[in-house]
Amino acid sequence: MSSTFGGLNTARTALWASQRGLDVTGQNIANVNTDGYSRQRVDLRAMGGTAVPAIHSVSSPVGNGVDASQVSRIRDVFLERRGQVETARTAQLTVGTEALAQVEAAFREPGETGIRSMLDDVWAGFSALANATDPTEPAVRSQVLERLDILASGMKTTRATLDQQWQQTRDNLVALAAEVNTTASSIADLNNQIRQATRSGLPTNELSDRRDLLVMQLAERVGATSVAASDGMVDVIVGGTTLVAGGSPLGLRVAGVDDPDAVGTGDDPRLVTSPGGTTLPVGGTAGGQLTVLSTTLPNYRGTLDTLARDLVGRINAVQAQGYDVSGASGAAEPLMDDGSGNPVVDLANVNAGNISVRVTRPELIAAAKTPPGVLGQPSADGGNADAFFDLSLEAGGVDSAYRALVVALGVEASVARRDVQVQKVISTQVDAARESVSGINLDEEMTNMLSFQHAYSAAARMVTAIDEALDTLINRTGVVGR
Repeated sequence: MSSTFGGLNTARTALWASQRGLDVTGQNIANVNTDGYSRQRVDLRAMGGTAVPAIHSVSSPVGNGVDASQVSRIRDVFLERRGQVETARTAQLTVGTEALAQVEAAFREPGETGIRSMLDDVWAGFSALANATDPTEPAVRSQVLERLDILASGMKTTRATLDQQWQQTRDNLVALAAEVNTTASSIADLNNQIRQATRSGLPTNELSDRRDLLVMQLAERVGATSVAASDGMVDVIVGGTTLVAGGSPLGLRVAGVDDPDAVGTGDDPRLVTSPGGTTLPVGGTAGGQLTVLSTTLPNYRGTLDTLARDLVGRINAVQAQGYDVSGASGAAEPLMDDGSGNPVVDLANVNAGNISVRVTRPELIAAAKTPPGVLGQPSADGGNADAFFDLSLEAGGVDSAYRALVVALGVEASVARRDVQVQKVISTQVDAARESVSGINLDEEMTNMLSFQHAYSAAARMVTAIDEALDTLINRTGVVGR
């Protein structure tokens, strides 16, 4: 009798295991489109018989059925770690590529509104002045001043666009730091919930999925990685510093200068811990933004300033060599300055943001090469206008420097786009590998569902068979021969 009733218990555990398997399969199918959900699996374990037999035991049971109390998440720790690293790398390269695309848009090259076109118009204006029948004609001179003013305005616009991009990037970094702090606090809260549930023997799979999804978000934003801790918790590491230690988060804030003019003074923008103030070598989106703030934009901004400074210096030098319509030396009236209007121009103060045309009267352009009365030539022969035009032909001059700037920008942007494309392929492959492990395959789940369904039917048939045997044993034994 004991073995027969033991068979009922075995059938009962089989029914429970099959029902448990159907429940888990239904949970998987229900969450097939849930972001961050990991496939779950019932861990079936055979339950053995009594290890120490009772005193009056006369049977040798083969086992006590199946245990289906444990439901595990299907995850590959190594692939998860690789996914975090590749996600961070992709985000960092993407930020750099987008920043370079915005820089290209600021320079507007190639195009009719770019600085290259404006420089060509200026040199063409000086050439027209040099070849004019009457170089003292106000119209051709006014055209030169107008084109110089357009060039100066174009440089100011480009510089203002780069400054605006820098400030916007820093504002985005501040917002990202606040978002990281919120996410880190959520991870710490989930860690506490998982620890409590683990100690109470409650399921934690869904909580772990939500936490791992948040960790992946931190990987994308600041290059975080996770390390398993006790009681099902994880520690989140950023740049060698523990951002989340169990249930305790650490805050981040943006430190450093908030003005692009101050970059390079030793206090560049950076992310630091709060409290503590320790600088973190972050990756991901934040790492890309910090590179843009401290390197990419300052470099092109500085190159543009150098170009503007060189342009003012060379044009004023040629201006000083010639004579205006009245015969006065151009040295007294610099053609361009830093917007201050001072006759003496300090090139150290000139940049692309303040470059201006100082001369407003056309007759003050020193287009003549010789003063009046020398060798019988007129006071405005247009010979010095040729020297202005020759600036466009100088090796290492303004034109060649700007061409080098545009070429360098184009090459850097092209390389960045290629690197992003390659990195996205790598990241896609890693994500596919992660999905093959933890993702849900509906065909596989349907197969599992049928398998558990048939197992349930077989266990139920086993209960019926044992019930029939018990019925025969109880109701028919000893009846024959009455």
